[in-house]
This record gives sequence, structure tokens and C-alpha cells, in this order.
Amino acid sequence: MSLKTPIGIRQWIWRAFVQSALIPLVLVEVVLIATYLLTNNAIRDAQTEHLRETALAELQTAVDREARIISQQLQQVASATTQFRNFTARALEDESTEPLPQLQLDPRGVRYSPHDDGGAASFYSAATAPEQQDLEKVARLRRLDPLMKELHAGNPLIASLYFNSWDSYNHIYPWFNTAEQYPSDMDIPSYNFYYLAGSWHNPARRVVWTDVYLDPAGHGWMMSAIAPVYLDDFLEGVSGIDITVNGILQQIADLRVPWGGYAMLISRDLNIMALPEAGERQFGLDELTEHSYEEAIRREIFKPEDFNLGRRPETRGLAHAIAAQPEGVQRVSLDGRQQLVAWGTVEQTDWHLLTVVDEAEVFRQTNTLASHYRQIGYLLIAGLLLFYLLFFAYMWLRARQLSQSLLAPIASISQMMGQIGQRQWRSQPIASDIRELDDLAQHTHAIGGQLELSEAQRSQAQERLELVLESATESLWESDTRNGTLHVRGRLPARFGLPSSQLSQAQFLQRVHPRDEPRVRAEMARMLMGQALHYECEFRLADALGEYHWLLSRGRVIERDPQTGEATLLAGTHVDIDALKRVEQDLRHATQQAQAANEAKTHLISSISHELRTPLNAILGFAQLMRMDCSPESNPEAADYLDEILLASRHLNQLLSDILDWSSLQAERPRLKLEPVEIIALMRECAELVALEVKRHGLQLSFDLPAKPIEVLAEPRRLRQVLLNLLSNAIKYNRPSGQILLGIETVAGQVRLLVEDTGLGIDEAQQARMFEPFQRLGRESSNIQGAGIGLSLCLEYAKLMGGSIGVKSELGTGSLFWIALPVIEAQPLRPIHERPRIVYAEDDPASQLLVRKALEDLGEVSVIGNGRTALEQLLSDPPDLLLLDLNLPELPGEELLSLLRRAPATRDLPVIILSAAPEKAGGVDCQGRLSKPLDLDELRRLVRACL
Repeated sequence: MSLKTPIGIRQWIWRAFVQSALIPLVLVEVVLIATYLLTNNAIRDAQTEHLRETALAELQTAVDREARIISQQLQQVASATTQFRNFTARALEDESTEPLPQLQLDPRGVRYSPHDDGGAASFYSAATAPEQQDLEKVARLRRLDPLMKELHAGNPLIASLYFNSWDSYNHIYPWFNTAEQYPSDMDIPSYNFYYLAGSWHNPARRVVWTDVYLDPAGHGWMMSAIAPVYLDDFLEGVSGIDITVNGILQQIADLRVPWGGYAMLISRDLNIMALPEAGERQFGLDELTEHSYEEAIRREIFKPEDFNLGRRPETRGLAHAIAAQPEGVQRVSLDGRQQLVAWGTVEQTDWHLLTVVDEAEVFRQTNTLASHYRQIGYLLIAGLLLFYLLFFAYMWLRARQLSQSLLAPIASISQMMGQIGQRQWRSQPIASDIRELDDLAQHTHAIGGQLELSEAQRSQAQERLELVLESATESLWESDTRNGTLHVRGRLPARFGLPSSQLSQAQFLQRVHPRDEPRVRAEMARMLMGQALHYECEFRLADALGEYHWLLSRGRVIERDPQTGEATLLAGTHVDIDALKRVEQDLRHATQQAQAANEAKTHLISSISHELRTPLNAILGFAQLMRMDCSPESNPEAADYLDEILLASRHLNQLLSDILDWSSLQAERPRLKLEPVEIIALMRECAELVALEVKRHGLQLSFDLPAKPIEVLAEPRRLRQVLLNLLSNAIKYNRPSGQILLGIETVAGQVRLLVEDTGLGIDEAQQARMFEPFQRLGRESSNIQGAGIGLSLCLEYAKLMGGSIGVKSELGTGSLFWIALPVIEAQPLRPIHERPRIVYAEDDPASQLLVRKALEDLGEVSVIGNGRTALEQLLSDPPDLLLLDLNLPELPGEELLSLLRRAPATRDLPVIILSAAPEKAGGVDCQGRLSKPLDLDELRRLVRACL
């Protein structure tokens, strides 16, 4: 508790103002005025020289500071190298037995690790004969894998860690396919990252840094910290850590160089080791980040002589200065501009860190500041003096007025709030001269009234809610997972004869039907484990007499443990659905009976068709033979009789075919295989098929077809059948010398195939019944043949092809029939993307975030959480790759993939399935499949292969 004595608001306001504003401002004003009057002339005259010295000092300080930072980072790498060397020596000295590694020996005599098991890669060069290769040493070195992983993960500069032995064995982490990267006869001791650590170059056996070289392991231009590993006085091998030039460039780019300058790194031999993009332009060099390993794996490759400062005319003087002293600043002309170059020495490796700054940038504003300095100073002094005199007087008066105006209203409002806290809702407001305080008092009074009303409404709403829930459900329940108890309210305890309203979970589950209990436990476990946000389950519960009744239980998590996140309290309802289940069972029984009756009808029609077609085949066949032998000239009457027999036989055969088609459609709707169909050619083909029939009836057939071909999505055989049926009706019901027109029109994105005649027409009142099966609209007694199911078949086939059929007719004028089908539009050009586009269809936010992070460097990853939305977006703008989860809301993944394979735009879209669902026997049409939880390395491999 504070021991300070409270003070009044007037004293507090004035004291705070004096301490935090007046005194510091007065002191600052006095110091500024005195400093300006005393030093103005001297500063103006010496400003240019002072800025130059300051700039040089800052530049030198900056380079020294950044050199120390780089030295510390390299010291960390050197310390890690020493640690790695020491652990390597202990691993080689330990002669305890280790299981021999599973290395593959290829025909060239190379032993290597063919697969990535999470550890380091192994490579035993064919320079050592296979029978002389020390596999026990390889086994002992595998103990270093955890350390190598830890060192690699702990320092972002480290590209790889390795151990090279005297007999050309290479143990390197991270893993890569060494057999493909290295030559089979690679002589490791002949490379600088080995011999520089030997006794000839390194008699002190300390950590040595190499020059920049092209890495045979495939990591590009790099430098290495290497340390010898001796067993007694024998050089067993060299431990090393690689740092890539790209890593150093990143460190150099992050250095804070003033005045928009840049930094570069020079070796002890004055070779440029790391040069940012700005330096490349001024020095006329390109950093060697693009390379080929074909020569690097056969011999050592170092940076060319153009990267040596001593060999470049413009930097030769700078090179001599750097060689003569460890730090300094010098003016150098680069790319036609004067530059200030400061350098410092990296103590760890004797490298040199250089900072380059444009000299013109350092002194750009000096002359402008000098000319305006005096004028600004005088104006500042006069303005500050006048301002503070007026400000002090005004604030002193306002502090007195403010304190007087605040005291009484604040105290009154505080009293009102205390009364409201004691449930005295209607406290009397106090008036104030300050509008905000008066409004605050009125609002406080209104809050009391609102709280009173809200409290009354809350109590009333709670009572109504409990009554509504008890009347709408069998019970309300709460489950406490901490003590395993279930509390039930409502009618359920009395109806089912429960011992009490509070019972254990085990007691409640004893009443659940044995077949339903596993499902209840599984659904509850899913919610407890966080796999589902809601709980819903149907089960049977036994009453006191042992009779089971169906209940629907719904619930959700109310409370979770703040430490573990586990569910501790659940709540929900029980609803009696026993009557619904009985109705459902009755409906299922009625459906089964209807299906059985339909199957019997189909079987009867098929049997009748078979029995009729057998004799019909004989009648039609022999009639054709007799007609072939009967000449109309020799026996015209017999020829007419045979023509009538053939016409009636063909009509009866067509009638049987239509009845069978209609029966099969009613029994089971087939799934037609839709494909692009060129309708203009199809319509002309149908016209040729009925040309003789048109001519026989004395009709004229004309066309109104566009010149360009049009494609629709349909089944060719069924579409031809529909058109022939419509043309047959147009022929049969036409007038003598009538007209038939075949045409095409486009309406609302669909293509209509038109068949128009000048026949009898159809009354508008009868048009609604004309597509019903076996309906001939009063022409049953006419001499026009037909069964009345042709238009019914046309309607069914149109629906199966995703289209529709319609008619426009006027009695005495003619009829216009049309079938509308979706047109296949020309595919628009896909938008050009700079990076590959990957779409991930997944509704789980955690999986979405995981995959986006894992693949963000491979392409632009976008996520869609809904199957229907995914279908629309993928068809409108197909990506380069689709990652698909099978359990999607609104449209399951398997149906989504099936629809994509039907569309021309996405028929060849690469798809990778990412799902926790088990793979079905039939499989799905995809390029790869991964089960959850995901192996991110395998996922990235599959994505690269598909892209």
C-alpha cells in the first residue's frame, strides 16, 4: 500500500503541469538560447569540416562494429567446428561395436547411402577399393548425426557439416544423393577443404578458413571452416562446416551502412569474397551465384583474378592501403564517382570488411543548412519566448478553472456509481456546468435504469427459455468430464424411470441399446478430442420396462481446461424421435414394395417384348424375302400387300423398342456419357435419314443453320434418337405438301435445336399433357401410327443430358419443338502468372496453414474451404496444380474430381489427394496421394514433380 498523502485535484493538475512541462521546457529554452548565441558563428564556419570528420568517424565506427559482428558470427562457426571436430575424434576413438550401416555398393565401386533416413549422407569413393573400405568407421561416425542436425539447425549461416577421411570417405549433412553428385573416383585429400587442415599448412592443428571455392557437393560458391582430426599423430580426417556465399551476401545486405552505402567482404589475399548487387554495378562484376559443377567435382575452382583488388587499376591504391594497415578510410573513384571507402579487419579470419559510401551524399545538405541556420535560430528564439510567456499565463488560469469545475461533478458521479453497484438502480443525477460531466451523470443515471430493465428481462427470458426447452425436448443435460457425472433435467428421468436426475456416465450408457453404445461413445470421444465442434447422435434408450425408444442427442463443449485445452463441461438436449423412426421404417417398407412392383413390371414388359419380337422377326424377315421376289410390275396387288405387312411390322418393332426404352428409364435412370457433339453435322445426318420418308409424304425439308460449327455437351446416340423422333412426328402430323424446318437458336447460354412443321397444331389446353407417356391427345383412333411414348422418351433423354425440351404450337398453324442443351464455349485464355498457381481444397484451417507454409517457396498457394466454391473457381480459372481433400462440405472431393475430369478445361489438371480417409479399391484419377498426417518432404517432392 502506498504511504503518500493524497492531494487535491487543483494541486495535482498544477504540479503535474509544472513538473512535466513548464520546468523542462524552461530549462531547454535557456540552454538552447545560450548555446545558439555562443556557438552560432563557430558552428557555421566549421560545419563543413566537422561534418566530414564526423562522417569519416561514423563510417569507420560502422565498419568496425559490423566487422566485430561478422567476426563473432564466424567465431560461432569456428567454435561449432571445434566442437564437431572433438566429437568426431571421440566417436572414432570409441571402439564399441555398432551395427554396420546399410550402404549400397554400385558397379563403379562406390558405397553410398541411397535414401534419406533423416541423418547424414555417406560416400565411400572408389579410390579406396571396396574390400578396403572401413565400414566400422562409417558406423561409428553415424553417432555424430544428432550433433550435426543440432548444429545445422542452430546457425542459419551453416550450409552443411561434413567429415572427410584420409581414405576418401565423406560423411555429410544434410543428406543428398552423393553417388549422383560426386565422381566415383573422387580423391578427397586433394581438395583445399582437406589439405589446408593438414600438418603442412596447419601445424598448430587449429580451425582454418578456406578461400571461396565452388563446392563439389552442389551448394554453390562457399567457404569452409575446417579442423584436423588426429588419432595419436595420424591425420584420420578433416571435420568442416560450409558457409555459402549467398549466406554471407545476406549478412552483408543486412549491415546498417549510413548514407545509403553498402558493405563488401575481402579475403586476406584481397580477393572479393562477397559483393552485393550495388557493388557489382560499380565494380563491373557479377557475383558468381550461377555456376556448373561439372569441373568442380574433378578439380578445385576458385574465383577469377578480376575479383582481386590489387589486380584492378582503380582499386590498386586501395589494396596497398588495406595491406598496410588494419583499418582506415580512403577516397576511391568508382564508376566515375568519388566514393569514401572505410575498412576494418575481421579478427577471426584476417578478412577485411569494406563499406562504400558516395561522398556527394555525405555533404549534400551542408551548404543549404549553413545559409539558413542563423535566420532559423533567431526566429526560433523569438517565437519560443513569446509562446512560453503567453502559454504559462494561460495554463495557470485554466488549471484553477478546471480544478473547480471537476471536483463536485466527479464526486457526485462516483457516489452514483457506488449506489448502482449496491443495486440501487435509480440514483439521482447531479447537474454540472461541464457538458461532458453532465452527460456522464445523465448516462450513469440511464445506465442504472437500463441495468434494472436488463436484469428483469434476463430473469424473465431465463424462465421462458427453460419452459421452451422443456416443452421442445425430452431433457436438457450437462456432462462433467472431470468427475464423470451426467445431470438431466426435464421429462426424461420420469419417463424412462431413471434413478435420479444426476447419474454417472456408466449408469446412463447401461440404458443405451448395445448396438448403439459404440456409436455414442465414438461421437462423444470425437468431440472431447477436439475433432468435432458439435455432438449429434441417434440412439435407443431403454425405459423402466426394458422397451427401447429412439432419442436424438445434440450437444457442444461449454468449458475447457485452460492448461490442457481438454473439454471439461458439455451441455445439450435429448429429443424424442421414436415416432419419426417408426414413420421412416414404414416409408422404407413402402419404398421396397414399390421397387419390387416396378421390377416385376419391368420383367413383364421384357418378357412380353421377347415373346413378341421372336415371331415378329420371322414375319418381318419372310415378308422382306417375299417382297424381294415380288415385282410390282408383274403382281402389283401382292406387292402392295407385302408393303403394308412390312410397314406394320416395322411400326410394331419401333413401338416395342420405345416401350422397352421407356420401361428401362422408369426402372433405373442410366448415366449417359456426355461428350462434345457437333450439332449442325448431326442435324444434317438426321435429315438424310428421313429424306425418303419426307419425299414419300410429299413434304419439303429446309434448313436454317449457322455456317460455323457449334458443339454441345450430349450423348450422340440419344440426341440423334430425340431428333429423329421429333422429325418423325413432324412428318406424320403434317399437312399434304407441308413444310419442315430444321434450325438453331441460342437462348440464355444454351443452344436450341428446332424442328418446325406446318401441320395440324396442338390446342394450348392439351399441350401440358403431350409429354406424358402413352398420351396421343385424342388421335388414338386416327390412321396415324404411334403409341404416344416418343415425346416422353425425348423429355427423359433431354433431362439426362442436362437439357430441356419444349413446344410452341397453335391449332391449325403448326408446331415448333425444341431441345435445349448447354453449349460448349470456347475456352478463355488463362491469366498469366509469374509463379505456378497451386489451389488447396481443404476446410480445416490448421491443414490450410500447414500446407501454405510448406509450399510457399514453390508457388502461389491459395485455399478454398468449400467443395461447391472450389468447382466454380477451378472451372473458371484452372490452376497449375490442385491439392484435394476428399471430405469437403457441400460437395465431396470424389464428386468434385469426377466433375473436373468431365470438363475440357480441367480434364488434364494435375491433382494430388491429401486425405485421412482410407483409399478405396477402385481408386481415383489423380497424380499422387498422401495420407494424413502429412510427410511434408514427400509432399514437396510430389508437388515439384507435378509442376
